[in-house]
Amino acid sequence: MNIQLIQANLQDAEKIWRMQVQAFAEQYERYQDHDTNPANESLEKVQDRLNQPDTYYYIIVADGAETGAIRVIDPKNGASKRISPLFLLPEYRGIGIGSAAILAAEIIHGSENWTLSMILQETDNCRFYEKNGYQKTDKQKKLNDQTTLAFYRK
Repeated sequence: MNIQLIQANLQDAEKIWRMQVQAFAEQYERYQDHDTNPANESLEKVQDRLNQPDTYYYIIVADGAETGAIRVIDPKNGASKRISPLFLLPEYRGIGIGSAAILAAEIIHGSENWTLSMILQETDNCRFYEKNGYQKTDKQKKLNDQTTLAFYRK
């Protein structure tokens, strides 16, 4: 399988937003009222992020098909890089595209000093990142009675 990350620009904002909504709508169904639910974000929020100097969106292309996107925050001041988030359309999950996209992002932005945060209740996502070399830190943040955010480092 041939995986590429194509850097997105402002003209790609609506495409990315539509893929994000589709990718997260089912996965986060039980978090519809949660303020970190990417399925509830507005197109304007994606556009704002595309305008930030240290934020990169890449459209994930596998064998010529646009399968999802990944957002990388890469501060030039030495702070940790973050993947926030990576998402695949439902029909492309579970076949190695996500892992290949992480590897491609690490090749582009360097392989050290990455962090991410995960909702602990999303155990499949936690296992996905652990499988790709991320380790949970001791830091956690309780968001509400049902949701805890955990932090990972690579």
